[in-house]
Amino acid sequence: MKNIVCILLAAASAHAAWKTGAAAVNITPKESIWMAGYAARTKPSEGVLQDIWAKALAIEDESGARSVVVTLDLVGIRKRMADDLAETVKSRHGIPRERLWFNASHTHSAPLVGDSDTYDLGTYSEAQAPVLNRYRAFVAESILAAISKSLGKLEASTLHFEQGLAGFAVNRRRVGHREYPGPVDHDVPVLAAKNTQGVVTAVLFGYACHNTVLSDYVINGDYAGFAQEAIEQRFPGAVALFVQGGGADANPLPRRSVDLAKRYGVTLADAVTDVVKGKMKPVAGPLKAAFEFAEIQFAGPVSKQEWERRAAGNSAQEKRHAARMLGIIEREGKLRETYPYPVQAWRFGSGPMIVTLGGELVVDYSLKIKGKFGWDTTWVAGYSNDVFAYIPSVRVLREGGYEGGGAMLFGSLPGPFAEDVEQRIGAAVDRVAGAVR
Repeated sequence: MKNIVCILLAAASAHAAWKTGAAAVNITPKESIWMAGYAARTKPSEGVLQDIWAKALAIEDESGARSVVVTLDLVGIRKRMADDLAETVKSRHGIPRERLWFNASHTHSAPLVGDSDTYDLGTYSEAQAPVLNRYRAFVAESILAAISKSLGKLEASTLHFEQGLAGFAVNRRRVGHREYPGPVDHDVPVLAAKNTQGVVTAVLFGYACHNTVLSDYVINGDYAGFAQEAIEQRFPGAVALFVQGGGADANPLPRRSVDLAKRYGVTLADAVTDVVKGKMKPVAGPLKAAFEFAEIQFAGPVSKQEWERRAAGNSAQEKRHAARMLGIIEREGKLRETYPYPVQAWRFGSGPMIVTLGGELVVDYSLKIKGKFGWDTTWVAGYSNDVFAYIPSVRVLREGGYEGGGAMLFGSLPGPFAEDVEQRIGAAVDRVAGAVR
């Protein structure tokens, strides 16, 4: 009996070896601003339905290694901004790149942030340029503040992991194509931090579905924003942080009303609450981390003559895209043939592993990665570290459509991706997973 007690005490001590700290900084714009996510918008924002946030969860393991996840109520974060922030965080706090993870909720009811010349999101006026520049600087400062505050709040903690389910995500590619398969990822992974009194201090949770219930001109966090609000009300003093999964081909349906956005938020909060109040598994350390940029290729190359042909075509969007490609060729001499794609993995002891991938990730990646490494212990997050384009699987690429390559017409990349895109990303996932496993 004495031996059993010693073993249990040792296990409890190992699980309590964590330190965690969480913080939230309000990033609601203070002036009317152009919003991201919908190309059909024709004017800046007209009000605020709900505040939006930059949140950070800092985690220190028994070795003293610190890691930070930053969640953002934004449509995305671009590589240039993430790289700049990572350099600052390393110089100020000594946290290496592999231990810093940015994830955007992809709410389409938030401002445009950074690289405004990258996307064709409508004919916003020149008057918006200084507004967008001010907001980008404000967001960067807010992210750094959230990270610093989270590190300053580190306290002895335990970590706990489990998954729930929520069913409002629908594969949107079947809308108009009922012959298509309709895969979705309804898992709700949850990582909860508790202090030494057993009080929940942070809840990191995920879901794989576009934040596109709403489409007007009012700032808000969409269903994910309402979910975070509900969770924080149910666990007073806790910070709730939403992580977007492989939801590029999923929409909340039906949609287009505030009541529905709130309903889906409560549904997700209910799933998270059930997990946190249920039998979660204690998580031991250390936290291992790995990061790399995998080069993924665009199909082509396409000749200048072909871009000139497209620029003279009948499709207005194709003509604008071709004009952007010709402008890049004129300025830089050629188009890029590859793109540095961020792939990251965090592993908690011998327990759960989080795989983070850039871009708007379709669900096939999530399902395949979890099937390979373990359905119960693997968490896959898209929209991480660089949100620059849709990332199709081979199936989606061959089917075509918006996620398969059509969305490239709204950006400044040549697109679509080559058919080995899934193979290249899969190989990179194997490498980072191998490094932490």
